[in-house]
Amino acid sequence: MTTQTQLKVRLSDHGSTLMAFLAAHLQLSNHKAKALLDARRVFVNGQRVWMARHRLDPGDHVEIQEGWVAGPVVSRDVVLYAKGDYLIANKPPGLLANGPQSLESGLRRLLGNPALTAVHRLDRDTSGCLLFAQKSEAEALIKPLFVQHRIRKMYHAIVSGHVSEREQEITHPIDHRSARTLVRTLDANRLASHLWIELETGRTHQIRRHLVAIGHPLLGDQQYATRREVSSQERAVRRQMLHAYELAFRHPVTSEPVHARAPLPEDFAACLRKFGLT
Repeated sequence: MTTQTQLKVRLSDHGSTLMAFLAAHLQLSNHKAKALLDARRVFVNGQRVWMARHRLDPGDHVEIQEGWVAGPVVSRDVVLYAKGDYLIANKPPGLLANGPQSLESGLRRLLGNPALTAVHRLDRDTSGCLLFAQKSEAEALIKPLFVQHRIRKMYHAIVSGHVSEREQEITHPIDHRSARTLVRTLDANRLASHLWIELETGRTHQIRRHLVAIGHPLLGDQQYATRREVSSQERAVRRQMLHAYELAFRHPVTSEPVHARAPLPEDFAACLRKFGLT
């Protein structure tokens, strides 16, 4: 459950740091106030701010999004494809791809396979198709396909603002390396746009960074969609609206097609409705 707290900076608060202001007005320790900032759930005058030493002025409006969504339980329902060497699962939002308390660890326990390994990554907030190797030999065989761009990865995204181009190719370099993202606009209005995206390369946070580069950040992106005023409607979006809808490739040994699609999660569909998109 998410709650929102609205605070106004008074004359007596002039010069206070944001962390000190939060600690005083929410009756928190500095450690807990800093945790709120680190979670990027604090807005000042509509802009997301996470710097503890940010100085406040009288009249500033501070909004705190509180509350956390419990991590989803891993069940067999998340398995979209499981045959031979590979498994494709529908990662719920809010769950890490690998590591402790992740989709990988949950599936290992559920399926009784300690060798199961995620062979690529999705951000915690990103939902959808995630590929796993069922054994170490299969992991070694699949990795060259990622390097050779022989695995198709398609996404749905909801971004801020009206994307007028029907189709476009984004080629801004990322970390001084070439990067290519193909984008098709499915629906758009003045508030937001629904995009279909295909990755040609796989740089770190490529989709998020390319969308910021064209001036249309993902709704709910807490890392890259900064330095701009965010509407109250956007601030209510709990996670970045990115869903890995489809993954396809040919088995590296048998050439058998491997393919899966993950239906849009309810929160993504609800966000489309909220912003009047199809």
